[in-house]
Amino acid sequence: PDDAAVVRWSKNADMITSVDQFRAFIDDAYLFGRIAANHALNDIFAMGGVPHHALALAVLPFATSAKTSEALFQLLSGARATLDAANTPLVGGHSSEGETLALGFSVSGRPGPTMLTKRGARPGDRLILTKAIGSGIVFAADMRAMARSGAVESMVASMLISNAQAVPILAAAGARSATDVSGFGLAGHLGEMLGDALGASIPWEAIPLSKDVMALAEKGFTSSLLPENRAQAVALLLDQAVSTARMAVLFDPQTAGGLLASVPPGEAAACVLRLRSAGYPDAADIGAVTAQRGLSLG
Repeated sequence: PDDAAVVRWSKNADMITSVDQFRAFIDDAYLFGRIAANHALNDIFAMGGVPHHALALAVLPFATSAKTSEALFQLLSGARATLDAANTPLVGGHSSEGETLALGFSVSGRPGPTMLTKRGARPGDRLILTKAIGSGIVFAADMRAMARSGAVESMVASMLISNAQAVPILAAAGARSATDVSGFGLAGHLGEMLGDALGASIPWEAIPLSKDVMALAEKGFTSSLLPENRAQAVALLLDQAVSTARMAVLFDPQTAGGLLASVPPGEAAACVLRLRSAGYPDAADIGAVTAQRGLSLG
């Protein structure tokens, strides 16, 4: 049920391991490699772990041998740029041909000083988000040439920020649970943290949104994954009336998104300040965990 599996490697050592893969949403193979590696590392960071090594799984579009080799070179060069910065060797992998470019990684690591799981939040805890959301909406608009260049550039810049530095800051703040915001969107992953016993109260204005996201959502741009994600809304939002645009934002799938963690209330303000000083300009306290089931939007 967590972001990565924890395997007992030996009597005194555990290994954290996960795998992720998705299709390219930009034309720049090098940049896509950087983002895909960042996305895969997030599962280890969400567990409070330290990545150790990675294996790549690449799908390359049908083309001449020269073009295929160049695409693979660009993909793995971008991936290496991200993985090397995280002291994570790329030790091997596998490639195949397919209709569209795709890249994934199996990443293994070791537990950090504090093991974080999705469950463990307590009523009163504050919810800390390290990055703004909206990548699915921005790139859905970009595919139709309807996203402004500034919105795309802002989103890409956020995707390239590693969550590595956020992990020790959240741990020092006494984080009790954490996950990364990815395919199920902010609300979907928050629902995993809350389970059937807890709830959350989140003022809408507290949620950090990437540039132009709300305007694009109001124009109807959404990720193709939104319908599946929205299936969770009935259980999480209960009987609340939420606009179509806000629903699209809440359940928007994220790529290389931020970490979402619950921390004791007395630590939240200082935690956000430390995150912003460490290079997470959109880090925010987005609300509180409650004892009443469901998500309440202010």
